[in-house]
This record gives sequence, structure tokens and C-alpha cells, in this order.
Amino acid sequence: MYDDILLPTDGSPAAASALDHAIDLARTYDAQVHALYVVDASAYAGVEAGSEMLIRGLEDEGNAAVDRVREAAEEAGVPVTTTVETGNPYRGILDYVETAGIDLVVMGTHGRSGLERFLLGSVTERVVRSADVPVLTVREPDQDAEGE
Repeated sequence: MYDDILLPTDGSPAAASALDHAIDLARTYDAQVHALYVVDASAYAGVEAGSEMLIRGLEDEGNAAVDRVREAAEEAGVPVTTTVETGNPYRGILDYVETAGIDLVVMGTHGRSGLERFLLGSVTERVVRSADVPVLTVREPDQDAEGE
């Protein structure tokens, strides 16, 4: 059913929650996990001083995030491919889905709603609305509920 599963990651707790689901599905369907981090350089396009160094820092953060996915997948015996790209995050995810022949996207979501989601936007929501393949969303664990 699924041969190639994309796990977009931003290194957040929401992405870490999605990681367990992606690995479990990959084991179940004997699929490969693709870890993708998209550096959103557009947010820093107008910043002249130090922007190149900032982008390099974001790329390093991306490499660390996909390395965590690689380690977890290898530990679980799941084949994994990692990629760090620069561009618009949701567009980069959709392009990767198309070019890599992805069958399923597994994404974390921060669970924002209302005005906060409207103001900040949601990469996950855009992917869900635009992807031509199924998208499984995994909500970040509620920090308040964990402490109870």
C-alpha cells in the first residue's frame, strides 16, 4: 500500500510525535521513510547583514533534525533517506511528494487554532489541502495534559 513515506520535519516536538507513526507505518508496509527539512529562507530575504550565516545555521539545524530521523529509522530497521532543501516549506514538501513518488505524508501539527493559526499560517494545513496523496497528521502532545 505504501512504499515511500515522507516525514517533513522541523525538529519540533510535533515532528518528533509524527516520527513514531512514520516508522511504525514503514515497518508495517515495508516502506522507506524520507525525512525532509525545508529551510524557509524567504523569512530572512530582506536581512542583509549576516543572512548567509543565518541560512547556514538553519541548514545545520535541518541536518540535525533529519539526522535524528535517520538514527530512529535505522534503529528500527527501516530504510531512510534524508534531504535538506531551501525554499517555501509547504511548496518544498509538495514538490518532494511529486518528484520522489511519495505514497503517504506523515506530519506533525502544533494544534494551533483560531486567530493564532490564521496569523502564523500552517504548513501542515496547506499540505493537507493541496497534496495529491494521503496526509496523516499527528498532533503534538499537550504539555498541560502530560503534567496532570
